[in-house]
Amino acid sequence: MTKYIFVAGGVMSGVGKGIAASSIGNILQAAGYRVTALKIDPYVNVDAGTMNPTEHGEVFVLDDGTECDQDMGNYERFLNRDFSRINYMTTGSVYLSVIQRERAMGYGGKQVEVVPRIPLEVIDKINLALKKDKADIAVVEIGGTVGEYENILFLEAVRMLKIKNPQDVALVLVSFLPALGAGGDELKTKPTQHAVRSLNAVGLHPDMVLARAAVPLDEKRKAKIEFMCSIPKGYVISAPNVSSVYEVPINFEKDKMSEKLLSRLGLKAKNKDMREWRQMVLASKSAKLPVKIGIVGKYFATGDFVLEDSYISVIEAIKHAAWFNKRKPEIYWLSAESYENNPNSVKELKRYDGIIVPGGFGARGVEGKIKAIEFCRKQKIPYLGLCFGLQLAVIEFARNVCKIRDASSREFNPRTDFPVIDVMPEQKALLSEKKYGGTMRLGSYKCVIKKGTKSYTAYKNTVVSERHRHRYEVNNDFRDELEKNGLIVAGINPERDLVEIIELKNHPFFAASQFHPEFKSRPLRPHPLFREFIKASIKQR
Repeated sequence: MTKYIFVAGGVMSGVGKGIAASSIGNILQAAGYRVTALKIDPYVNVDAGTMNPTEHGEVFVLDDGTECDQDMGNYERFLNRDFSRINYMTTGSVYLSVIQRERAMGYGGKQVEVVPRIPLEVIDKINLALKKDKADIAVVEIGGTVGEYENILFLEAVRMLKIKNPQDVALVLVSFLPALGAGGDELKTKPTQHAVRSLNAVGLHPDMVLARAAVPLDEKRKAKIEFMCSIPKGYVISAPNVSSVYEVPINFEKDKMSEKLLSRLGLKAKNKDMREWRQMVLASKSAKLPVKIGIVGKYFATGDFVLEDSYISVIEAIKHAAWFNKRKPEIYWLSAESYENNPNSVKELKRYDGIIVPGGFGARGVEGKIKAIEFCRKQKIPYLGLCFGLQLAVIEFARNVCKIRDASSREFNPRTDFPVIDVMPEQKALLSEKKYGGTMRLGSYKCVIKKGTKSYTAYKNTVVSERHRHRYEVNNDFRDELEKNGLIVAGINPERDLVEIIELKNHPFFAASQFHPEFKSRPLRPHPLFREFIKASIKQR
């Protein structure tokens, strides 16, 4: 019989439920079980595609084109596998499924009520993921915080499952313990007690509490939570801050978490093999020599708050590749607007071993990014462009090498006479009708790689599949002129002859991709383009 582990949060949001769920999946997988992981977001949005990353964090894209929460990226990185749209749901998508079924007479003319239909739909989706992934255990993260109205229907789904299969369901509460006192080491348990009572109010009781805090939880406070919250002895797990999220599964196993969760579900570990994971964590901690990578963006001006969650996959991909190359990654946020306002300031790029221009949308900071790309091209600084970073590299090359001075993109200059970057034909109608959600070029597409290029050296393969999220492409009307002047089209999509990767000759490393390679990087399997970029950056240093 399949098993279910639900992860809910107490006290406050952003407490680390996604990393907790990912880590639970990691250690259960190491124990010999096939695990699937799901995220439930309590938003009426059907998916994450229309959410602002500066508010909600990165929009992660799956192979099938699903735009989802950044925690899906954590699941893929920690479990070293790919997931699909069935592993992600929102309030909006669940209600939409129920309404569509009702419109198709799927309920046989019966009255459709919020309870039980919405919780039952949630359970059906979880079971579908279990079946599709042929999994033994589903780890399901419930977004939001207990006590909120938004996620009460998802908690009701847990209650219904627990009633039907009490031995097959475990509920883990991730709760924050604030620190008071002069030394900041007096951890307070009262907020966690209130969070447990909020769960009790909806008919649930946690089987395990993960105590999130700045420092490890002492035995006295563990015992207090166990006593005050009726938690079995040993089932309060300390979850202190660590230097790397990849240490969390190892930390959990110090308290024998997998053994306790499996015991709660009536299971035993088939094996325990975390050797490769431990070696990766050890490599990350033993790397001492730095590699300095600058990321040029538009929200990094002096005084701006850099929401690193907006670029979490890029950050993690840099880490994976740096550790693979036995280096300690140092990441610097560089303001594109400062290069617009003060062109001479672009010289600061010489301080860094490599430069990345990540994905993005809109006109703000564009000219500053183009100046940074030009500087990297001329000064032989390793450069990696991601999606928008490819498009701006093509514009820079067209302007300064091909002498097409007014080259631009229709995205931020709709009236340009030289649209070296143009909107895809099928996107024009969608934009005119203001159909934005789920309508970009999304998900995995084939890329055929040209032999003899740096990209081929990286991939060691002529055909790969990579994930996309964009509406604009390199305009093939200008391709001959670009290639004639030395731009190498190293990768194309064979179905539509679209440019996927560009490179430059006689440069330590200058490459950019129309796709987002960061989405497929894993700590145990760094992405080839990031790996080679970091390698070139180390040589530059």
